[in-house]
This record gives sequence, C-alpha cells and structure tokens, in this order.
Amino acid sequence: MEGTDDRRKRIQRLKKIILAVIAALIVIPVMISVVLGIRVVQLNHKIQKLEALLMHKENEADEVTGIYATSPVEQSLRDAASVQQTVEMEDVEAYQKQIYLTFDDGPSSNTDKILDVLKEYDVKATFFVVGKTDEQSIKAYQRIVEEGHTLAMHSYSHVYGEIYESKESFIEDLEKLQEYLYQITGIWPRFYRFPGGSSNTVSKTDMQELASCLKENGITYFDWNIASGDAISGELATDSIINNCLGSIDNFNECMILMHDAVGKNTTIEALPEIISQVRERGDAVFLPITDETVPIQHITVNDK
Repeated sequence: MEGTDDRRKRIQRLKKIILAVIAALIVIPVMISVVLGIRVVQLNHKIQKLEALLMHKENEADEVTGIYATSPVEQSLRDAASVQQTVEMEDVEAYQKQIYLTFDDGPSSNTDKILDVLKEYDVKATFFVVGKTDEQSIKAYQRIVEEGHTLAMHSYSHVYGEIYESKESFIEDLEKLQEYLYQITGIWPRFYRFPGGSSNTVSKTDMQELASCLKENGITYFDWNIASGDAISGELATDSIINNCLGSIDNFNECMILMHDAVGKNTTIEALPEIISQVRERGDAVFLPITDETVPIQHITVNDK
C-alpha cells in the first residue's frame, strides 16, 4: 500500500510540475509581449521627440549661414493677380513706414498657425521656405500662395556644408527648390534669402559671387534690418520678441523683420498679434509682402561687372 501511495504522490507531483511548466509557457510570453508593447510605445514617444528636436536643430542651423540660387527667369507667374497681392503705390506712399514680416525655414507644424493669425488681422507676409515633400508641407506652400502671401526661397536642403561648398552646388540646390515650388504652386519664385544672411562667414564660396549669380538670373535676395531674436536655441520670451521687433521700427522707413517658421517657435506665434496691433496703432506704417517694387535690404552690395 505504501508503494502505491508513494507512486500516486509522485504522479501528482509530476502533474503539478507539468501544469506549472504549461502555465509558465503561457504566462511568460504574454508578460514579455506586454512589456515589449509598453517599451515600443515608450520608444515611439522618444523617437517623435528626437525627430522634433532634430528638425528644430536643423532650423537653428539656418541661422549660421545660407543662400540659394535659381535658374534663369524668362517669364514669371509671380505677377499673376490671382495669386499674388499687389499694393497700389499711392496707398503705400500714404504711409511713412513699410513693414515686411518675413518667416524663414518653413514650412513647419507652425505654418498654419502663423497663417491663421495673418488671416485674422488681414496682413500679408513673405515666407522664405526650404524644400519639403510631405503632404502637410505641400498644402502649406499652396496655402501661402492662395492667401496672397509671397512665396520666396531659402535653399532646398538648408545644409550649409553642401549649399556653400561651391557655386555649382549652390546653383544646383537653388534650381531644385525653384523648380519644385513651381511644380507645387504654379509660382516661379524669384526672391531669395541666404541661410545665415549674405554676410555670413561660413560659406566656402565668395558671397559676392553667389549674390552676382542670383542677380544674373533675375533673382533678388533680401536680408533683414530688424531681427525678432527667435533664432536662438529654445524659445525666446514672447515679450522679448515683441520688443525686438518694435524697438527698431523708428530707425528705418523700410523695416524687414526676420522671424522664423519652425518647430518650437511657439512664442513667435504668440507675439504676432501684439506686434501687428501696436504697429497699426502708430498710424504711420503699413504691412506689405515683398514684391518687385520692394527696395531690397542687403548686407552686401553686388558689384556690377
């Protein structure tokens, strides 16, 4: 009897072990799947943050230096009344000061927000854009044109080392952007802003040569004489942006204000309504988009050959 009882106990223990192993084989993969699922979600969040940070850093790099060029302009659709706002000269001459709001580095996730503010206040601006092919950016290019703003160029790649490597690389980048924007919007852009401005010290190619190249191809480049200060890493306080933009208006009759359309520049959007309101309260200033009649603000002068 004792032998039978021992055997029964061994069988029961063996069954428990088997059941425990089976349970472990079921439970452990489930637990691993749950842990891996949580980890995947966490990694996705980190990737999104890193992508946003990378885009922000790339946009910040634009402040170091930059420029682009375009192919020869034989005829331009930029003058089409249906897509480009024109301002009667007699209306402009009624104001002492002309204010040009310009936004570099877009399109970005903030472009629509900027456009919403401009639409609310009935202000036209100029967007110096780079080359982006995602659906959101394509819609942003088109909205800029449709709402009467000026679509201008700021290089396709915005990679200084490539753009400024040589005159040939500069032209290649410029033509790529110009032709791309034409395909997307039907507008042949012929206004340009060098990444980092024409007075940058990063370019390996003589900036005079690049500026002359633009001129030869019917392209006008614009620098700025008022900087919002939003090019710094991170976000500049809203009040600081307002003060930077408004504090120098008395020094110029033609005010070319440098701002940025980039990820993380939320205070730029917050500052816009106050900047517009205070300028209009002056009574002597008008907001304008860059047009063929705009007097260029340039840091270097192109030598006539």
